[in-house]
Amino acid sequence: MSALDFVLGLAVGLGIYAGQQYRFKQQLKTTLHSYTKDGDGEISLPLHSLIRRELSELDRQRKRLERDKQAWQDLIELAPIGYLQVDAENQLLGCNKSAKELLRIDPRRSLRVRLLLELVRSYDLDLLIEETRRSQSSQTKDWIFYFTRYVSPQDPELNPNVNQGSEKIVESIALKGYGFPLSNQQVGVFVENRQPLVELSQSRERTFSDLTHELRTPLTSISLVAETLLRRLENPERRWVEQMLQEVNRLIELVQEWLDLTQLKAAPDRALKYETIKLYDLIQSVWQILEPIAKRKEVTLSFTGDRALTISADRSRLIQVFLNLLDNAIKHNPPHKEILVQILPLTSAESATIDKVKIDVIDSGMGFNARDLPYIFERLYRGDKSRAREQASESSADGSGLGLAIVEQIVQAHQGAIAAKNHPQFGGAWLEIILPINQIE
Repeated sequence: MSALDFVLGLAVGLGIYAGQQYRFKQQLKTTLHSYTKDGDGEISLPLHSLIRRELSELDRQRKRLERDKQAWQDLIELAPIGYLQVDAENQLLGCNKSAKELLRIDPRRSLRVRLLLELVRSYDLDLLIEETRRSQSSQTKDWIFYFTRYVSPQDPELNPNVNQGSEKIVESIALKGYGFPLSNQQVGVFVENRQPLVELSQSRERTFSDLTHELRTPLTSISLVAETLLRRLENPERRWVEQMLQEVNRLIELVQEWLDLTQLKAAPDRALKYETIKLYDLIQSVWQILEPIAKRKEVTLSFTGDRALTISADRSRLIQVFLNLLDNAIKHNPPHKEILVQILPLTSAESATIDKVKIDVIDSGMGFNARDLPYIFERLYRGDKSRAREQASESSADGSGLGLAIVEQIVQAHQGAIAAKNHPQFGGAWLEIILPINQIE
């Protein structure tokens, strides 16, 4: 009886084993079938042949991916733009040659120190990485990267006037970063060297500034001669000289505006003289200057806000700002419509005290062309003619294209900000200025 039990048990065990093997082979065939490109025809091959074939294919794919990976690594390493990659803890995973040169990363030290902040002391770069990781979307940022360079002096024996030791020189470079979110909270950053463009722009501005300086004297002389001729001539010659004088004065104004713009950009602090100003009184004084032009179109000014609010600012420069803004608003405002100026105090989130003021200048016209909005404050930019909203026959000629650029520079020199948009309710052009109430020393 025991022998029979043994045989039955062995038979049952073999049956279970055979069933498991059959199910395993069926599952394996199903799995292989899902990866097979040639259809059902080759499933009839022996199972070990199918497995060997698929393993060979996987090995070929692995080698191909490794070659592609190496090709991309070589491409990034030789790229003229810097690239670096950090993990979730801001540990530096790798960077190419251009990034090491731009960010002054010591290759030997980067092998020992992995934390990016210890290798690159740049708050702006850290901010770009954190914002990219937080938003999980691509981010861009411009900043000036300051670094210290040590220069060894010449041999004291050859030049006894040179002191011993090395000389510390602080230099800077303009950079632009592009952050991209990766898997596992990693972030990749491309770093572009913007310094050549900055230097080219500065060189161009210096050249143009020198040219405007040279133009101012002869233009003034021509203007004086034209004014003298006006007193001695009769029509039609007098009209010709009047037209010439008008164009010469326009050129003088353009030269002066460019010089003001250059001065504000080069040294904003030295170009401002601060005093306490009541905003309402200043805006009313500007409107009185422009009132004859406004009356011809029957345009009125509407003011809302705190009339006693005062700020610390340069009076003459703010008058220049509102002359530009209100003059533009009058030119583009339909007849018998009003221009709205409203003042709103802004409170600080930290201290809950009023530390800034928002000034809105809103007209009743058709607003800015959407294509023009990104370029409104660029020098010499003139918007689409379609923005000449319902212009009256007596409207003046187009401006120099420097007015809003000067306005932006003056506002930024006051450590404020300005934005141009179209008002959602009134539909007209909306210039929004934010200024600090007290000058930050």
